[in-house]
Amino acid sequence: MNSWLYLTATGFSHSAEFDFDTAPVLVGHDLQPFAHTTLREAVGGLQGRGITLILPMEMCSWLLTEPWPGKRRPTAQALAFAVEEQLAEDLEHLHIAVGAVDAQQRYPLLIVHKQRFKTLLDQLHERGLNIVSVQVDADLLPHDQACMAWWGGRWIVGGALEARLAVSVQGLALIKARMSTALVARNIDWSALPGGAINLLQGDFRRQVQGWPWQQLSASALLVFALALGFTHLRSSFLEGQAARVYAMSEQRFKTLYPEQTRIIDLPAQLKALQQDPRGTQGGHMVRLLQLTEQVIGASSVQVQRMEWRANIGWVLSITAGSFAQIEQLRERGAQSALPITLDNASQQGNRVQAMLTLGDES
Repeated sequence: MNSWLYLTATGFSHSAEFDFDTAPVLVGHDLQPFAHTTLREAVGGLQGRGITLILPMEMCSWLLTEPWPGKRRPTAQALAFAVEEQLAEDLEHLHIAVGAVDAQQRYPLLIVHKQRFKTLLDQLHERGLNIVSVQVDADLLPHDQACMAWWGGRWIVGGALEARLAVSVQGLALIKARMSTALVARNIDWSALPGGAINLLQGDFRRQVQGWPWQQLSASALLVFALALGFTHLRSSFLEGQAARVYAMSEQRFKTLYPEQTRIIDLPAQLKALQQDPRGTQGGHMVRLLQLTEQVIGASSVQVQRMEWRANIGWVLSITAGSFAQIEQLRERGAQSALPITLDNASQQGNRVQAMLTLGDES
């Protein structure tokens, strides 16, 4: 049996602080009409069921990104950085859920205040409710056309329209006056909700399949790990200082032996290639590496962190960039250069994006 718990705009949208037990809600089961009640009264009939939680649009924001470069699906964090300037709060205070990409390579985003959303879910879990998905009312209108519906004492607007809104009667009149597209009156079809509706239970709020019996063990393991990490950090600081001095001496020696090598990117890899390649620096692996740096990497702001030559694979470079867009631009320059380049494992680390670049071996 499908069950819905709808938190009304009247009870939950006007303030971050409210009485959960007495706030008005709507409860529905399968095709039965929604019943007006309070959360305290609704709990008994909802326990033991999988519940779809419906939030009023007033608690959330909805954005549509610009067309995303590349065909690979970006991470939620990458999309968050892309729309950061349009947000009224810092990203760390927001939870962003991502919907399905459209024909123009744009991604719809639902945005909610993270701490407020966490408090809401915690309160419901404390009352024994099993929340299996969280949706927003204005995102549940049919997606085949721009439409509106009278719901909960105000108009919700969405569907194929590039917006999700909840407005008063006067607000709807203003919207219609400025739109070239007609809004069609529709109802939410609770028996067949649109497949593209965004579920807010993503990322940090993804449903946990496992319960909580391992909390104490996890805390103990985390403490041991923290102590070991502190010791490792002190030891590595000393070793890094020693390694830096040895590297400086090795680099000076390398320049003496190979004065024609004017650019040093990864000293061990360059030395290994020079020793293994009988064709010398005028051909082979080093020539292809120079082509990569001059034609692809050199024209970008990408930084090379590590480089390694692997037999039967080629050059493997660990790189960092300022954004996923720069990684996509690097991929395009690689295709234009006709070099066999692949980019994998792109991930956000702080304010930088890390990836692995492979220059295939053609020998």
